[in-house]
Amino acid sequence: MLDESGDSIGTSEGPWRDEHRRHAPQRKQHGRLLALPLLVVGVAVAAATGFILSVLWPGWPSTPVEPNAPALPVTVGGVAFNVPPAAVRVPMQRQPGAQERLDLAFLWPSLEPPDGSPLPNVPTKGLPRAQPFERIFVTIAAARDSLAPDERVKTIYPRYLESEPVAGPEGLSMMAFRQGTPYQGEDLIYDAAAPENFLVRCSRAGAGATPGMCLHVRRFGDADVTIRFLRDWLDDWRAVAGNIDRLMTKLRPAGGDVRR
Repeated sequence: MLDESGDSIGTSEGPWRDEHRRHAPQRKQHGRLLALPLLVVGVAVAAATGFILSVLWPGWPSTPVEPNAPALPVTVGGVAFNVPPAAVRVPMQRQPGAQERLDLAFLWPSLEPPDGSPLPNVPTKGLPRAQPFERIFVTIAAARDSLAPDERVKTIYPRYLESEPVAGPEGLSMMAFRQGTPYQGEDLIYDAAAPENFLVRCSRAGAGATPGMCLHVRRFGDADVTIRFLRDWLDDWRAVAGNIDRLMTKLRPAGGDVRR
């Protein structure tokens, strides 16, 4: 193309194209140098992510221990317990090591693990319902942010209780929870002389053969142990309290405190 003077005007086919060709290899090399650190960082991030997932991702549960095996060393909420496998009600909990929760059952008053036979009060087709079962049930769970049992008695229960206690079984006092509260239909029953030694929250017997049940809770470190038993047993509550102490001694390692 010519300008008004007749001289040639440079186009893309002129010196600019030669300059572009000279600098193109340098730009490609520079781009590769920039990509190398990004690649290294990407590999490092992928490796770190894989490690974290391998640590935090729950592993496939191992095979449960046989019920006739020796007592299992278990921790719940960082607290150590010795648990007979035959007492564990959920097969997948029948493993040593850290657990979030344990559900146990023991024969009463022997405190031996059940033999695996069905509960005697479970109806069997063609057979009449038997007498209430003679078992004590224990749940061990991490306490997390829940109130300690003594704090619950001091700060929560008084909001819902009737104002005056009444006499219960010999040596016990009883306060009913008011209707319309979260604990309606239940009673707070305790040692009149020393409530800190024995205190339970009990449901009342329901319609038909539904028995009243009592809950007794103890805290060990960051683990709560909840014991459930028949309310009828309170007629001999001192023996019940002593047997619960004996059960805690069996479950806790040697030297462990069984009261708190």
